[in-house]
Amino acid sequence: MPEPLRISASDGYALGANIFGPESTGPIVVVNGATGVKQRYYARFALWLAERNCTVITYDYRGIGESRPHHLRGFTGSLRDWGQLDFEGVLRFASTLAPSRPVAVIGHSVGGQLLGFAPSNTQLGRAVTVGSQSGSWRHWPGARKLMMWAVWNGLMPAFTHLFGYLPGKLGTGEDLPKNVALEWARWGRHREFFKDDGISTEGFSRLTLPIESFSFTDDSYAPSSAVDWLHGLFSNARVQRHHLAPADLEAKAIGHFGAFNTRFNDTLWPRLAVALGA
Repeated sequence: MPEPLRISASDGYALGANIFGPESTGPIVVVNGATGVKQRYYARFALWLAERNCTVITYDYRGIGESRPHHLRGFTGSLRDWGQLDFEGVLRFASTLAPSRPVAVIGHSVGGQLLGFAPSNTQLGRAVTVGSQSGSWRHWPGARKLMMWAVWNGLMPAFTHLFGYLPGKLGTGEDLPKNVALEWARWGRHREFFKDDGISTEGFSRLTLPIESFSFTDDSYAPSSAVDWLHGLFSNARVQRHHLAPADLEAKAIGHFGAFNTRFNDTLWPRLAVALGA
């Protein structure tokens, strides 16, 4: 069973977290979740890794789940904070657990984007991304492109300003803090995503570790070109791309959120584990 704990982000903000397999001797694995997804979504995968001698840390970004304040209106947490402060704090914590053990990260969707945000990311030995991509609407094909344009340019900013945060019932999973939603929409409007919003790519290019990227042909949130764009930023890393169809994993569907379902514990999960050094 996981042990709950609080981990300090690099600015001192208290993050709700869980640690699986604290007495294990294998790699320490940090799970960076997707936008609007609570850490408990990854618990079964984390437990599966812990049973294979990994120590696994899951956590909620500020404003989400166990890291949510009493009121989201007026809360100032942003996507930049998730990477530069929250992931950074968890990475520092993981690196001090057992300095002789390697630290790896698996990032789902935005969790893979945040790899390049943390100042201490060179402490990582390996990284895996799942459905991590640019959110620029230009990467989507056909009618989906128009829909993404409308979300970033109209729907998301309008509802966020109306409520003071973005309600999860509108399709984002959990409620999102105002600055997270507005920043996400702003990035999505840009051709170069967060690059055009003043985010430096130095944190991406300084990584020289192996990165394995997994994406799926039926993932409407992460078209292949959007995934390729993001991983092109890791210019000095050893990136290996895997673009899989459901049939490759003996499944009918995977989508954006299926990869961490237990039905893949005999097909996809072992591949993720090997990529993490487990």
